[in-house]
Amino acid sequence: MNDQGAVDLSINGSIATVIFSHPKSNSLPGAILNKLAEAITDAGIDDNVKVIILKSAGEKAFCAGASFDELIAIHNIEQGKEFFSGFAGVINACRKCPKFIIGRVQGKAVGGGVGMASAVDYCLATESASIKLSELAIGIGPFVVGPAVERKMGTAAFTQLAIDATTWKSAKWAEAKGLFTDLYPDINALDKAVENLADTLSQSSPEAMAELKRVCWAGTEDWDALLNERAEISGKLVLSDFTSKAIEKFKAQ
Repeated sequence: MNDQGAVDLSINGSIATVIFSHPKSNSLPGAILNKLAEAITDAGIDDNVKVIILKSAGEKAFCAGASFDELIAIHNIEQGKEFFSGFAGVINACRKCPKFIIGRVQGKAVGGGVGMASAVDYCLATESASIKLSELAIGIGPFVVGPAVERKMGTAAFTQLAIDATTWKSAKWAEAKGLFTDLYPDINALDKAVENLADTLSQSSPEAMAELKRVCWAGTEDWDALLNERAEISGKLVLSDFTSKAIEKFKAQ
């Protein structure tokens, strides 16, 4: 894992695996977001691929969300919108991909990490994979990931996460709300379940899976525009003094 993070796409038979990594708890700078969207899109248009696994590196955090270093480096609305559009790009890449995407969440997920877990089609996790939407605590709000989280978990659960931005919710809570399909006691058990599901799907009809995915995502056709608008909202808010001070406080912890 290099200091800037990385995204790796590998294909084994008809199963594609997309792995993202970053030394700071798999946080998401803009370059990683763009590469993630590109890798998901590439796997989606590869005729040899039938199913995609999305995972992060390491055995601890799944994803710490937006990179604080990049957030504090944003100095105007255009930069802010561009950064948050990266999250929109990943979510829309998952949405438009004609292949089913299995999410593998081995640890805690924050902010954009929860959005990513919500954007996959089927998400499996360990019992230690607690979640939090911390955006409001730094003066922003989960605007870009919100539609994906609300679609997967419902308005009540999304509202609870968005408002109570400093409280971790357990993996069991997330499973009960529909974010995670099943929980596993450790990473080995999780990986076995992910592999078994991927193998099963790889033997299914690509045409049937593509049609089923289209049906499952019905009603989200406006997300290109919607998430772009949401990115602009976040891009404006991130410029506030409140956000700058809050991020510096978080970084000092």
